[in-house]
Amino acid sequence: MTETSYTALIWLSYRLAMTFAIGIPLILVSWATFRKERAILRLLQIYWKVTSLMGISLLLLTDHRTIGYISFFIAPILMVISIWFWIDLNEELTDLPLWRPLPLTVKIWRFSLTSYAIITSIISIISIPCIYATRNTYCNKWLVFPNTMHQRLEEIFGFLFGATWSQSLAAFLGYILLIGYLVGFIQWLLLKLPKQGRIAGGF
Repeated sequence: MTETSYTALIWLSYRLAMTFAIGIPLILVSWATFRKERAILRLLQIYWKVTSLMGISLLLLTDHRTIGYISFFIAPILMVISIWFWIDLNEELTDLPLWRPLPLTVKIWRFSLTSYAIITSIISIISIPCIYATRNTYCNKWLVFPNTMHQRLEEIFGFLFGATWSQSLAAFLGYILLIGYLVGFIQWLLLKLPKQGRIAGGF
């Protein structure tokens, strides 16, 4: 694979994430809130909890923490599971008439997000060797987008608080959030899932 095509695949992954994993769900949250669609709002609340792993991954990749490659690979898989897993929400969404724009858009988004996750997971596989490798040209290309986001946060952080937002601080925050994420996920997996099954109530 040439360096140019490698770079194109990486940026495709990030662009798909910004569109299907962040942009469209934000629109759906606003739309569902306005229409007071409780089932859709509940689904999106769960989705955003799970999707926070992607933001954590970007914080870790900002400082080239290798665990960020792993979490970035896992995040899309968990995101797709989070929107299809729940029996009660699936039934409620099925009962919504598809001729209404919002339920139809949600259905299209769910299938689109699934396609995004498959594509992104395949692309992310090529980043796995970066877990074991030192900094090199190919691995550094995965860091361009996180570093760009870091620079924007650094400007905002400095403007609002007059303080420095460093890469080390971003990685430290990423580790703290990742620990909290894992604790919450394990707690749900071991305690709530056996009791509730595929009912979204306590997630």
